[in-house]
This record gives sequence, C-alpha cells and structure tokens, in this order.
Amino acid sequence: MKSSVILFFFYWLIILPVMAQEPALPAGLGKDNSNEPDLPAGLTIKKPVLPKDQGDEPALPSGLESVPAPALPEKPSAENDTESLWDSWADAKLPFSLTGFWEARGGTRVVNDAHERGTSIAETRLQLELDKSFQSVTFNLTTDLIYDQIVKNHRIDLNTGRGWIDLRSANLTFSPTSFMDIKAGRQILTWGTGDLLFINDLFPKDWNAFFIGRDEEYLKAPSDTFKTSLFSDLANLDIAYTPEFDADRFIDGRRISFFAPQLGAIAGRNAIAHSNRPKDGELALRLYRNIGAYEAAVYFYDGHWKSPGGFDPGNNLALFPKLRVTGGSIRGPLGKGIGNIEVGYYDSRDDNKGNNPFINNSEFRILAGYEQEIVRNLTLSTQYYLEHMVDHNNYLRTLPAGIPARDENRHLLTTRLTLLTHSQNVTWSVFGYYSPSDEDFYLRPKVNYRVDDHWIAELGGNIFGGKNVHTFFGQFRDNSNIYLALRYGF
Repeated sequence: MKSSVILFFFYWLIILPVMAQEPALPAGLGKDNSNEPDLPAGLTIKKPVLPKDQGDEPALPSGLESVPAPALPEKPSAENDTESLWDSWADAKLPFSLTGFWEARGGTRVVNDAHERGTSIAETRLQLELDKSFQSVTFNLTTDLIYDQIVKNHRIDLNTGRGWIDLRSANLTFSPTSFMDIKAGRQILTWGTGDLLFINDLFPKDWNAFFIGRDEEYLKAPSDTFKTSLFSDLANLDIAYTPEFDADRFIDGRRISFFAPQLGAIAGRNAIAHSNRPKDGELALRLYRNIGAYEAAVYFYDGHWKSPGGFDPGNNLALFPKLRVTGGSIRGPLGKGIGNIEVGYYDSRDDNKGNNPFINNSEFRILAGYEQEIVRNLTLSTQYYLEHMVDHNNYLRTLPAGIPARDENRHLLTTRLTLLTHSQNVTWSVFGYYSPSDEDFYLRPKVNYRVDDHWIAELGGNIFGGKNVHTFFGQFRDNSNIYLALRYGF
C-alpha cells in the first residue's frame, strides 16, 4: 500500500509538473510561491544565500582613463569553474525549485563493544528537496540518497529508513476553504513543548540516528499521514490520521547494543530484536489557541506504543500494545525567559490493570521546562521530567524472577547550554540528561562551525554512563562515540 502511495507522489511531483508547466506570467506579475509551511523549530535546514558580486573595479588614476588596457587571456581557476557551474545551476529554468545538501559523517566508539562494530557511523548522503506550486496546491518531495558503510544490506525499507534511499517527505498541501488546510502524504510532524523530551508528540522517532551522531533533525522520522488543520477565532484543531501504524525506528541491536530482559544481558548483532508491527491506523488530535502571550493545547492519541511496549516470550517478538494518550500543555513568558508545562496520561489498553509483566503498565508523565538567555549569546534551558507507573504493586507481584524491576517513579533532569561566538558563526553546545532515580546519564556535546553560506563543519559526541546495565541510559554505555561531519548546502 505504501509503495503505491509513494509512486503516486513521484508521478505528481516530477512527471506531471514537467508535462504541464504553467505559462510564465508577464514581467512584474509573477507570484510568490514561498508559502509552504515551515518545518518545526530545531529541525529546519537553512537555505544558503548565493554569494553576491564583488562590485566594480577601482577607477584608474586621472589621465589614464582613455588609455585602453591590452586584452589578456583570463587565467583559469578551479574557483571560477566552480562558481560558473553553480551559477548555471542556479539560473536553470527548472519546472520546480530545488534545494538540498551533501554531507559526509564519520564516527567511532570510544569504548569497546563486544556486540557492535568499532565504527559508529560512516556514511555520505545527498538530500534533494523539490517543490512545485500550482495555484493553491503545493507538491513537496524530499529524498535522501545514502551510502552507509556500516550496513551490508542496502535493500530499501521506507518504514525503517534502511537502504540507499530514505524518503523524508512526499506530500501535497492545499486549502479547500479559507479555514482549512490539508496536507496529505509522507511528512514530518512535531507537537508538544519538550526539548528532546516527548509526551504528547506520538509521531515516530529515529533513536538509532539520534544516538550514533546524525544531525538532530533525523531524530524525527516521517509519517504517512493525512493531516487536516481547521482554524477559527475560538481555537484551532489539527487532525492527523495515519492509515497504517508508523512505529519508531527503535533500538534493535543492528547499530546500538541494548539490554535484553529475556536474556538478562546486553545484546547487539548477536541477538537482533524482531517485532510484530500492527497494520491498523492511528489518530492524533491537537486543539490549541493563544491565551494572551501563552500557547495552550490539549491532545489526544489513539494507536499503539511507538517503540515496543511489550514482549511475546513464546515467539520471541517485540510487541506494540494498544495505547491511548490524553494530555495538555502551556508555554509562554516566565520571568526573563520562557517556561512550559506538559502532562499526559498513557492508558496501556492491553494491560490496564498492570497484571501482565510483559506489557507496559499505564503511566502518568509530567514535564516542566524553562529557557533564558543568561548573557548575550549564551542560553540556558533546564527541564524536569517524571514517569509514574500506575499499578506498580501488581507489576512487582507478577514480574518473573531474574528480570530487573522498574521503579515506580523515574525522575529525569536535562540541561542545555548554547554559546554563539565568532559573529555567531560558531555554536558551542552541550545537552545533558541525568536520572537521579536510575543513576545514569547521557551527554551530547557539539561544536558547529558555519564556514560560509554553503559549508558547515561539526564535531560532536554521544556519551552514556550509568550504575546498572538495565536502566535506560546505562544500557548504552558501550555505545559512547564521537563523530565529525562536513555539509555543503545549496
């Protein structure tokens, strides 16, 4: 089904625009086709500005203006050739707008992992983003072409993102009425107020990409969704329906080792986790409005746990039990900064009494955050996050012997520091997670250097640690890595 949808979008986005271009309008009457909705904050890639002309040459001294200079052959240079090639591409009359980037990333583990390769990431990718508008309809196609040296099988799987193509988006956007927008097809969605913490954002994530050192935008995986937005003076409503369940690109041992409770030990390529993915759909709703300077929202989700929330010991399969989530959030000015609060109740519908130790119990989740610019170009943000397990006594009573027990309350603190230097061309940042209940941590240090309007270099790392191997971050301590990236945007 998904393959047919994708082929449909390839036809409409590439073939049809070439065959049925609109005639050019007279000079001065061209319309602006830049009304495509922005990507969520933190996940956008800035489109570079082409270098401007260097200006006129200085005038000759007085009395020499009329003396013609002898014509000399221009000295060829690689730089001139590159600029001429770029200018010819930029001036080409394509039937669609084309942007994108080329990137290379390499990284290595800093500790030995008996279950994974020493190289954590070794890949190059070319992202091409095509946009085409016809009156009130906009088509978008964003595709990553990838060569990944770590994997041996390059067979394409659009659900998991494996293979030499990762289709990031393939959709059309239109407005049938003045109070309604519709976006149909593959797209990346973000809800909620957390900074790298998610309660009511029940759209797929790619945890492998996040932990091995890909750009932060790749934490968000695409959804094959029909999204309708309704607008009114009272409130706005987003309705996102996904006909076939889109799971997280979860940790399964292929790239990142993890703690396998059924084995009681760390597993990786020696014991890859296989899953039984549901085929039914999922529904997400968001009702939101501004109350003065504050943004308030309520949420509803009906589907499945996005990462495996259960296990079938008979068939040795990870499961995605049914899940229903209701929640709310508010975000706005607080003192000299911005504060936010978000809550959610996770109703684990396949184990609402907590009697099945192989299915996640229901949970209450709470998040509170604050962000402020401490001094010029230095920003500090902090968050507190709580997961409270419902029916914890039933969970302990039915837990099989030998499997480590989860705490009733998991506390998590985060801190992000961001410093801009060198005319804001260099960004120094560190994001840290620390759980006082699990006694584990995760650090994401990074320095990003914008060389010019096209080139960006980045050095970063993913550092894990913990007292126990069965806690969330403690299980990844052998996956600590550093990486280096180089990107050219166009």
